[in-house]
Amino acid sequence: MPFTLLTFHAHPDDEALLTAGTMAKAAANGHRVVLVFATSGDVGAVGSAFLGKGEDLADRRRAEALASAAALGVARTVFLDYGDSGDKGQRLDHPTGAGEPPPFAGASVEEAAETLATILQEEAVDVLTIYDPNGGYGHPDHVQVRAVGVAAAAKAGTAVVLEATINREVMKMGVELAGSLGYEIPPELSPDTFDSWFTAADALTHAIDVQAFLPAKRASMEAHASQTTGDGDTPRSLAVLLAMPPEYYAMAFGTEWFVELGRPAGTMVDDVFAALG
Repeated sequence: MPFTLLTFHAHPDDEALLTAGTMAKAAANGHRVVLVFATSGDVGAVGSAFLGKGEDLADRRRAEALASAAALGVARTVFLDYGDSGDKGQRLDHPTGAGEPPPFAGASVEEAAETLATILQEEAVDVLTIYDPNGGYGHPDHVQVRAVGVAAAAKAGTAVVLEATINREVMKMGVELAGSLGYEIPPELSPDTFDSWFTAADALTHAIDVQAFLPAKRASMEAHASQTTGDGDTPRSLAVLLAMPPEYYAMAFGTEWFVELGRPAGTMVDDVFAALG
């Protein structure tokens, strides 16, 4: 029986890292996949020489998101058109200028949830993915995705809500391995402690095998070319991940992780539609 999966993300490229394999797998198996972005990532970093004359970063990132969606077999892509709050919430400290969208992290949860709930109802969504309570690594827009997603699912009566996350232990081991092999680890991938990042292994409920869909996941990541660029010598995390040898890339991205709200931890399944029978 075909179902509808909606993945809700803060910025273009978040889907590539966390749910791209699951989305491609669902689409290939005949399910409808809908992708919703809260923002266009309009304050994301980009190399000064990357954009063309007069080209707007928000427009570029929206185009990249649509290319990613096409690579994954997404049936519908929606932008809620909030502003990117910045990774430290820096945009929240400044008044929104005329014609500028309000930063997502400072928006009304109730209003944003109403908008998302309308899409959930239009699409008769069976499974919604959001983020874990810390938004993975604490980005204020990611934290807001969870708050808005939970509220929207309650309004729409969405049956299954999954937190898209990463196995904290696996991520830590991966960063340590990359460092030992001589890779330069970007600061955003190498915190002083992983204790508050993503999700501990014993709290996970879903480990989705996406090995067969790694070409689609890589194409999704490659679509976000702006996010591989920057000025200076510090590498961007997406560029580092795409440069990994195939065997390490497969180890890092061959499984995607989720926590189903209301499902006992440790009851691991390999299907985002498992709760639907």
